[in-house]
Parts: sequence; structure tokens; C-alpha cells
Amino acid sequence: MATPRPVLIIDDEAAVRDTLLDQLAIDGEFTPVAAESAAAADRLLALEESRFDAILLDIGLPDCDGREYCARLRKAGVSVPIIMLTGAGAEQDVVRGLDSGANGYIAKPFRLNELLARLRAQLRVFDNSEHAVFTVGPYLFRPASKQLVESGRNRKIRLTEKEAAILKYLYRAAGKPVPRQTLLNEVWGYNSAVTTHTLETHIYRLRQKIEPDPNDTRLLLTEGGGYRLDARVTEPA
Repeated sequence: MATPRPVLIIDDEAAVRDTLLDQLAIDGEFTPVAAESAAAADRLLALEESRFDAILLDIGLPDCDGREYCARLRKAGVSVPIIMLTGAGAEQDVVRGLDSGANGYIAKPFRLNELLARLRAQLRVFDNSEHAVFTVGPYLFRPASKQLVESGRNRKIRLTEKEAAILKYLYRAAGKPVPRQTLLNEVWGYNSAVTTHTLETHIYRLRQKIEPDPNDTRLLLTEGGGYRLDARVTEPA
């Protein structure tokens, strides 16, 4: 099963927040967190450990217009998908929301299955776009171009398709160990009956590229019958 993806819900209606918190978490596909205002969302986004893969944003917030807040997030460099939640269905309101930087909108009252479908679709598009950039230790990781950039040393590292897929999946695990078999299933599509050292070979080659000292691994760790990515590491000890 894929690692749950963190989603930030920003809505001042407690009933909407509670419904989305319950429904998004029910199948383990998402890890939702909720804020009742733009100020509360700012506090969550400012946390050092904060990471969200998508944002569900209400237009009518108590401390600002959601469309203005969306524009502010885009100006601040937030590139993840933003879906507007709105009771306003007029064309001009939809246009204003999209012009502010939103990826889409859904009118209240919405059908949960439709919202989930739109959320999944936007995540698929984002994951394969040039805008998807993740911080992995001292590197900026661009999965779409299969590239790591270490700006401190003005260095670029090219990855193979499988190396990039491994790194992206481990990043999505948010620091938790991923079992070997899960990586084989997700990256290669192998079933449990397959015996292979393919994964170990790719992990070895990936470590040669990204670890300051491949004999003293600090980023890509062997742990819990699989592998874990410690994306927080920035400099050798």
C-alpha cells in the first residue's frame, strides 16, 4: 500500500473540516490536517516538519478571501495542487479562483467521491510536472527530470528512471522505513514470489551518487527489513 499523502484542509466550517478529516483518512490514502483560517494555516505551513502534497482551500475564510490567500501561497513559492472549495458557482467566481493560482474548484455541497477523484487527478499531474521539487538532504530533487541539484557545490546528479522512482517513493514515506517487497511492488511491479537482487543493486548505485561517503550512509539507510530516507541530513558529521 502506498504511503498516505498529507493534505491540508483550510475551511472555517467545523462540519466540513470534520467530514473531510474523517473521509480522507478512512482508507489510509491521505493524512489530512485541518485549519480554520488563513492564520492557522500559516502556522501549520511554517512548522519545520511541515509537508503537504495538496491543499483544499475554502473561498470564504474568516480572516481573508480564500482566492487572495491562494495567490499569496503561490507568491510564497507553494506549488502543490490547490483545490478551491466554494459555495459560489457563478462563472466570475470560478475564474477568479483559477486566476489566483488554484488548480481547480468544487462547489459546496460537494460529493466526496468527486472531490477525491479531482484530488487524485491533480496529484498525478503534479507528480509528473516540472514543478514537483523535493528537498532531499543537501539536494533539490526533481523527479520529472530525474535530477538532483546540489546548489552548494553547483553540482547536478543524473538519476536513472528506477533510481528516481525509488527516491520518490522513499521520500513519500516521510522518514519511515519502506519494506523491500513494497519497493519491488511499487517500482518494478514484482509480486512476492520473485527473488531478485535488482533492488539492492539500484540502492548501491544510488548511494554511490548521493552519499558523501557511501561507506557511511546517512541519507539512504537500511532499516526495518527495507530502506529509509533521512531527507533532513544536510552535511556530513
